[in-house]
Amino acid sequence: MANMAQAIRMALHYAEENLGVTDVFGEDTGAPLGGVFTCTQGLKTAWNSPLDERGIIGCAMGLAFAGQRPVAEIQFVDYIFNTVDLLKLAGNTCWSSNGDWHLPMVVRSPAGSGIRGSIYHSHSFDSWATRLAGWKIVMPSNPLDAYGLLLAACKEENPVLYLEPKALLRIKGEERIPGEPADDKQLSKMIDAPLGDRSQWKPQWPALEAYVVPIGKGKTVREGDALTVVSWGRLLPICVKAADQLKEVGLSVEVIDLRSLWPYDWELVKGSIQKTRRVLFVNEDTEVTNFGEHLARRTTDELFYELWAPPRVLAGKHLPGIGLADPLEMASVPQLKDVLEAMRHAASLQP
Repeated sequence: MANMAQAIRMALHYAEENLGVTDVFGEDTGAPLGGVFTCTQGLKTAWNSPLDERGIIGCAMGLAFAGQRPVAEIQFVDYIFNTVDLLKLAGNTCWSSNGDWHLPMVVRSPAGSGIRGSIYHSHSFDSWATRLAGWKIVMPSNPLDAYGLLLAACKEENPVLYLEPKALLRIKGEERIPGEPADDKQLSKMIDAPLGDRSQWKPQWPALEAYVVPIGKGKTVREGDALTVVSWGRLLPICVKAADQLKEVGLSVEVIDLRSLWPYDWELVKGSIQKTRRVLFVNEDTEVTNFGEHLARRTTDELFYELWAPPRVLAGKHLPGIGLADPLEMASVPQLKDVLEAMRHAASLQP
């Protein structure tokens, strides 16, 4: 099975060939590196930009205004903060022009912790992103969704922010991408650039097929009736693992992968909460003004009299950054033991 980085690379290749993507660019996205996480190796439209995040976003906006379909990369989401004013402008273009102007651009960026990135390479951007009106925000938790969400993003007529969980980029999926060869080693030989001299290397792309995950549609990945857990990105696989462990001791937890932060699948979340009467929102962004807090507030507003317990949020600590040492990182963002404890607590609250 492909890992997430390979899935993103194959999606970008498919989009170049079939969806009109004209430029894939950012810091080190072109030859010879093909991205610090190898997500852009071998792409024919990939090129290297200067080390200037504002320039990258501004260039993407200009290309989109000119009728192109760029996919820009911010090498680490930690460095997107100095572009917020430009992101705001990109997001309000369609609305402020009464639909006369569109910006068909995608901005990709690796986000979150889990790679020992310390204070400058471990930020989350989930909550900040959802405050950028006019943008669609997606965050996959597995390679197949990474492929399908990126194809969906490349079809959009207005901006999409595509957040890639850093810690999941090397994790293989459990479902095969349409057109992916059955042999993992064969796939690697076809599309992974060799170490050393790459000057003569060219990828041999598999016969990839269209597969689109609609933006705004979540997915129930575990069925249950005692508690609803809603997560996305890096923490989703941890929530699934925790739910599987608790099932062995008789606690049935329903796990929803939100996949899209904006728009999000409220009907899926609402239906699950109405079934279980309890909900826990889990993510690794900092806990103050966390997007999970918005979901908890909406749950309270709309479902108060159907709840058996108050909505709960498990999120990262409200800290300026994350330390380099493993114990510091693990104390800063939720780990499996924290998720298990939060699930047990949320499920035990009495009506």
